[in-house]
Amino acid sequence: MSGHRDLIASLSKDLESVKPPAGSDRVALTWLVVSGLYVVAVTSVLGPIRPNALTQPLTEPRFLLETLVGVAAIVSLTLIAFRAAVPGALSKKFALMGFGLLVFWLGSYVVGLASPALEPSMLGKRHYCVFETFIYALPPILAAFILTRRLYPLRPVQTALWYSLAAGMIPALYMQLACMYIPAHILQFHIMPGLLVGLLGACLGLIKR
Repeated sequence: MSGHRDLIASLSKDLESVKPPAGSDRVALTWLVVSGLYVVAVTSVLGPIRPNALTQPLTEPRFLLETLVGVAAIVSLTLIAFRAAVPGALSKKFALMGFGLLVFWLGSYVVGLASPALEPSMLGKRHYCVFETFIYALPPILAAFILTRRLYPLRPVQTALWYSLAAGMIPALYMQLACMYIPAHILQFHIMPGLLVGLLGACLGLIKR
C-alpha cells in the first residue's frame, strides 16, 4: 500500500494545477453580441417592431424590469454554456443562479396572465412570430456548437442545452418589442419555441468529435 502511495506521490510531485483556457467568457459575450445583432437585424428586415415599444420600458417600470431580467437571464445562460465547455470553469452556484434568473423571467409572464406588465394589445402582431423564433435561433446555435467543440466539454449534451436555450431566448426576448404584448401569446408563440429550440439543440451534443 505504501508503495502505491509513493508511486502516486512521485508522479504528482511536479504537476501544476491546470487553469481553464483564458477568454472563454470573452468568447461567450462576443457570441452573444453578434447573435443579438443578427436577430435584431433579421427581425427588422422582415417587419417593423411594435409602435412605442422602445419608449414603453421608460414609462412602464414592470415592463422594464421584465426586459432587464430577460437580458440578465440570457447573459447568464451564455456564460454558463461556454464555461460548461471548459472543465472546472463552471460552478454549481453560478449555474443555479442563471437557471433561477430564467425561471424568474419566464415566471413573470405566467404572473402576467392575471396581471400583465402592459395593457394587452394586438398592436404589432407578427403572423409568423412562432417560426421566426425557431429560425433566428439556428445560426447562433450552430456558431456556438463550433466554438464550444474547440474547447473540451465533458458533458456535451448539457453544454449544448445551455447555449441552445440562450440562442432560443434571444429572439423570444426581442419579440417582446417586435411583436404584440399579450402574456398568453408570448408564452405560447415566443417562449415555448425558444424552449423547444433548447431541447432540439441539445441533440447536437450527441454528435461525437
